[in-house]
Amino acid sequence: MYYMKEKLFAFPKESVNSHVKLLPEHSGPFIEATVCMRFHSNLTREYSLFSLATETKHNAFLLFYHPAPRNQLLLSIDNKDQYYDLQGNNFTEWTSLCATWNSSVQAVWIDGKNYNKNRISDGNIKANPIIIIGQEQDLYGGKFNISESFVGEITDINMWDKALTDDNIIDYFAANAINGNILNWNNLSYNLTGGVNKHPYADPYPCIPV
Repeated sequence: MYYMKEKLFAFPKESVNSHVKLLPEHSGPFIEATVCMRFHSNLTREYSLFSLATETKHNAFLLFYHPAPRNQLLLSIDNKDQYYDLQGNNFTEWTSLCATWNSSVQAVWIDGKNYNKNRISDGNIKANPIIIIGQEQDLYGGKFNISESFVGEITDINMWDKALTDDNIIDYFAANAINGNILNWNNLSYNLTGGVNKHPYADPYPCIPV
């Protein structure tokens, strides 16, 4: 495991294979979950931010940016899609993002703003997921597409096996100490493939005051 505080993963160019495989601290199954991260990108095309696949569902938990035609963020849980209109945010500046889900609510938070979608979901995330950043999995562990690859920098990725409270999420945006129990950025296991670099922040700490 690696202590990743004040470090980031940099994806310098488009690639069909460059990615980071994040190794969860336990393998599920999950009936609720939250994922948080900080990132930025100058891409003007669509790209994947977080891809969790199981043997039966390649979009078991997917965060995917669609700039056109309506500038939306996709949150897919158990292969069920929900789109969020971003109202002008194109992620070229450091952005803090959380996505949370349980049986009664599905919500995305961006830089402290709650994009809430009340929707009953009977889905679940099966055991033994593969978690990838930098690429979208169209099959369990692979079938990447260069046109969906991430180019930019990403840091502070955490995942919990519960839907965080609003107060928990606000703590994350304020850079208070809140660590995931599935993925913990401060104690992270991962495998790098291709041209991904790990280095210290080149920018001020990418968080927002709350």
